[in-house]
Amino acid sequence: MWKRPFCLQTGKRAICSFNPSYSVEGRFAEAMYNAFWNHLKEQLLSTPPDFTCALELLKDVKETLLSLLLPWQNRLRNEIEEALDTDLLKQEAEHGALDVPHLSNYILNLMALLCAPVRDEAIQKLETIRDPVQLLRGIFRVLGLMKMDMVNYTIQSFRPYLQEHSIQYEQAKFQELLDKQPNLLDYTTKWLTKAATDITTLCPSSPDSPSSSCSMACSLPSGAGNNSEPPSPTMVLYQGYLNLLLWDLENVEFPETLLMDRIRLQELAFQLHQLTVLASVLLVARSFSGEVLFRSPEFVDRLKCITKALTEEFISRPEETMLSVSEQVSQEVHQGLKDMGLTTLSTENTASLLGQLQNITKKENCIRSIVGVSATLSWRPHSH
Repeated sequence: MWKRPFCLQTGKRAICSFNPSYSVEGRFAEAMYNAFWNHLKEQLLSTPPDFTCALELLKDVKETLLSLLLPWQNRLRNEIEEALDTDLLKQEAEHGALDVPHLSNYILNLMALLCAPVRDEAIQKLETIRDPVQLLRGIFRVLGLMKMDMVNYTIQSFRPYLQEHSIQYEQAKFQELLDKQPNLLDYTTKWLTKAATDITTLCPSSPDSPSSSCSMACSLPSGAGNNSEPPSPTMVLYQGYLNLLLWDLENVEFPETLLMDRIRLQELAFQLHQLTVLASVLLVARSFSGEVLFRSPEFVDRLKCITKALTEEFISRPEETMLSVSEQVSQEVHQGLKDMGLTTLSTENTASLLGQLQNITKKENCIRSIVGVSATLSWRPHSH
């Protein structure tokens, strides 16, 4: 049997099925859907049978089948036009001679001929249904899936062409928008200009920019700040994206070209922020507990897990968060030193540890600034 030369991956969920949502609209649509099929059943069971709805359904089936044909399948097109001729079916219905089961079997044979291999099983199940209403209902469901298969096949066929011409098309449309609205990308221009300026300076600007005592951590690779050549577009983009990770949430001048990615970028910024705080906490804890304790992978992992869990709400409640972190970390350090038979922290050192950990909430905190700048510089390209 001839098959259409395309198929869906069998391991994937069907793309289209009647699955109304649980909203009011969804429940209403489901009720109307069921009411229609109940009405069809009543018509077919009446004496004599009323084929009004059945004829409309067969007309829709015919149109759907014709839409699934490829341009060169003229013989099959003529066959469908003849077998499902609307006027002829109407005459048969008027004389009570409309054979719905026979037509359903004919339609199933056509569907088996036209469907993708992944739909063979669904059609085989339809062939076992004897109730004409349930059969027609199943036919419409599978036809809907076949239409989606055809859409996927068409997209796959045109994808190379679309990929080849999409860039030119997008550029042309984008230029049309710019011609109509010259100020459409003001924020994007400002964002890229700032990124280019940042590259030529010693430090990338950020909300957590370090104090002068930490400025040595900001120096770029040798000669980067003194290069008279303009920065390359790649470096400008790198710096621009880094600046977005340090973006002030209250700044409304977000680049227009990245508005669709804003939530994702904010999530990345939160992760960077959390890693900065985590690294700062570990540095402070290490300075008080010594090398021996931090040579234990179990201890370090436990400290990481505790700190990460407690800093989930750092941005919204920094003081409360770091108060909890400082107390928990202090207890872990004390217990860790004790378990290893080392001298525990004195009362004075414990108070100092608590104070330094709680000071991480301040943006100007030197340790936090060094860690933040080091993190961003590690992602920055080192050449033009």
